[in-house]
Amino acid sequence: MSGVTIHQVAEAAGVSASTVSNVLNGRTDRMQAATLARVEQVIEQLNYRPNRAARMLRTGRIKVIGLIVPSVANPFWGALARELEAIALAEGYHVLLCNSERDPARELKYGEELLADGVSGVVLCSSLPSLDHMAPLLSRGLKMVAFDRTAQAGDPASLASISVDNAMGAELATRHLVELGHRKLAFVSGSVSSVNRRERLRGFRSALEAAGLDPADAIVWPGADTTEFGDKDAAELGRNAARELLSRPDPPTGFVAINDMCAIGICRGAKDAGRGAGRDVSVVGFDDILLADLFEPPLTTVRQPLPEMAAETFQQLRARIDSAPAAGRSLLIRPRLVVRESTAPAPTPEGQAAPVSGRASVSRRGVSSAPALAATGSGRPAPG
Repeated sequence: MSGVTIHQVAEAAGVSASTVSNVLNGRTDRMQAATLARVEQVIEQLNYRPNRAARMLRTGRIKVIGLIVPSVANPFWGALARELEAIALAEGYHVLLCNSERDPARELKYGEELLADGVSGVVLCSSLPSLDHMAPLLSRGLKMVAFDRTAQAGDPASLASISVDNAMGAELATRHLVELGHRKLAFVSGSVSSVNRRERLRGFRSALEAAGLDPADAIVWPGADTTEFGDKDAAELGRNAARELLSRPDPPTGFVAINDMCAIGICRGAKDAGRGAGRDVSVVGFDDILLADLFEPPLTTVRQPLPEMAAETFQQLRARIDSAPAAGRSLLIRPRLVVRESTAPAPTPEGQAAPVSGRASVSRRGVSSAPALAATGSGRPAPG
């Protein structure tokens, strides 16, 4: 039955509309068991669903949060949506998912529509350096948590920023390749103009310097010469990078990819060029999506601990929705390097594997670095 009103439920149950409202909102401590049972039976029989818009008019809010991601074409963002939704549902909230392509105008439009519909909290995942485009909505009461983005100068005072330590993750990936004997390395990304990508590039260069290698000798492809992030077509971006770089006279033997989909594309591009990932070239991804372990060869990657990150993100957003504006908070979470079969000792000019030293003796399907650990404040945890 459709279009049932709360007054029709009340009439059928022989109670007042306020009694039905109390049942719907869990205020039944003082209600007689027989009354409660009768109202619940009528609600089920009439298939009554409260009008969300009407409830919003009465309370000024609904239990829905927005999630604005770059693109679910990258399975990492779909995995985050799943984790966040499970946590939100357990707390009585629903999640509305939006794909922004990291476009500030599109993010603002989504934010306006969510706020107009009574959604008072949003998780924003684009990791853009400035959030000035969202300032009008924040001034109108929209609560926001920035995911996969460290705090930046000029951020709103109440903003919470939740992120894996991207620089540390790239350091772990790069150091792993160096310890396997790789000296000619490439960092493959779309645009590096987002906060998280800048941090990953910084970690890549830092690890090279720590190993005594000149970052200027490494390849950053295509780096800052593009405005395209490649979120929708990261695999094709990686494939094109591998094809082009491996055709050079002095090609790289080790690749650090901006994410797992890009790394999978690099592996495919290497195959196109007659090279084998985990044999002729080594590839490290970032995120540890489900496909990383299912791909052939299984992908060495930097794991983001999504369950912990999603739980912290929801709690920070709910705290801002439920109470007065909280103080800003920046949280960094330790990544892990998961070693699988897409990385191997660097080949020598004769085609023999180079000798391996240091920590490269990590199990081929093991996990390197310290356990995932939250770190508050602006400092980064020291690499594990």
